[in-house]
Amino acid sequence: MRYLCLVHFDPSTMMNASPIEQQDLDRRSLAYDEELKRTGHYIASQAIEAPESAVLVRVRSGKMSTTDGPYIETKEAMAGFILIEARDMNDAVRLAGGIPIAEIGTIEVRPIFEIPTPPPLP
Repeated sequence: MRYLCLVHFDPSTMMNASPIEQQDLDRRSLAYDEELKRTGHYIASQAIEAPESAVLVRVRSGKMSTTDGPYIETKEAMAGFILIEARDMNDAVRLAGGIPIAEIGTIEVRPIFEIPTPPPLP
């Protein structure tokens, strides 16, 4: 089963870190991706830009509107994701615990919802 590990952390945490600490976290994160690949758990991962770069898109009554980010006021913001393959939620949580950013932030683990193919229209 596939699980999405949403990576959240407070960007100010990294602003207070030295360049060496930032590079160490990056190295350990990339190494963990390689470990997940080696063990067959890795599907994809990507860091994302800061919340200020976000644009929210809504369509209501056929009209589209956009709002510039950030869209919620919180210290922690989504910083990226890792899509993994795991036996079950317990296995996914165990794997998420190895993500280095879990030491300074939060990893939200969610099962992927497989949308069933609807029957053809009559």
